[in-house]
Amino acid sequence: MNICVFLSAADLDERYTAPARDFARLLGKSGHTLVWGGSDTGLMKVVADGVQESGGRLVGVSVDFLAHKARPDADEMVVAEDLAARKALLLAKSDAIVVMVGGTGTLDEATEILELKKHGKHAKPVVLLNTAGFYDGLKTQFHRMEAEGFLPLPLTDLVFFADDGPAALAHLEENIASR
Repeated sequence: MNICVFLSAADLDERYTAPARDFARLLGKSGHTLVWGGSDTGLMKVVADGVQESGGRLVGVSVDFLAHKARPDADEMVVAEDLAARKALLLAKSDAIVVMVGGTGTLDEATEILELKKHGKHAKPVVLLNTAGFYDGLKTQFHRMEAEGFLPLPLTDLVFFADDGPAALAHLEENIASR
């Protein structure tokens, strides 16, 4: 399975890097391909290292103004002209999406992917990996949106909230197998 992972390129605390590394190793050992923003810095590097070291493939999609940070030894690297093209390529190259901890760029990617799914533009499973409760507030907001009628379909049809990597991967594998 080609699994797109949206996540930060920042250097982060071990409470985020250790679970990310474990999830990455799980992806690689399971024979999956990481599709990611292509960066060789911060948490993106941690995840790419973990996938590659455990036998998985790396497919990066960088963007022109960040191409100097692209991982040189990825199995495949594409450089998009802008962020919109990058997001479209990441989605096109993936079978499933996992949103890990990140900042405004990650949040932008997550909300766009969910908006596209809401409108039927893709049916790929989306998992929000809630490491160390990072997305508790967002989860609460999504539940409020659902309760107050802002979502035209059940939240469970849009996104699965996972507390750890094994739960995230199990959901994706089940979802893909049932297709």
